Amino acid sequence: MQGGHRLHDASDFLYAEGRGRWFHGQRVDNPNTHGTGCTLSSAIASNLALGRDLETAVEWAKKYLSRALGAMLDLGRGSGLLDHTFALSGPFTKS
Repeated sequence: MQGGHRLHDASDFLYAEGRGRWFHGQRVDNPNTHGTGCTLSSAIASNLALGRDLETAVEWAKKYLSRALGAMLDLGRGSGLLDHTFALSGPFTKS
């Protein structure tokens, strides 16, 4: 279950290898959420490519997504994009 579809939180559930784990997160009040699912899946894949185990990859991906939403980029009309430029420096640019 992807967290963005819940009303009061942004928790995600991972089921792998016969067990499940919730990754809890706070909902970011930002109408610009276009691409959040693709961002989350790409961030998980990127973290796996860096050699992180699956649960750690999901943890880092959720942090990245929350911070990209929290940057509050507001371009154009409607449901805009996330701010991926928030991470041009810092922990998300280092392996």
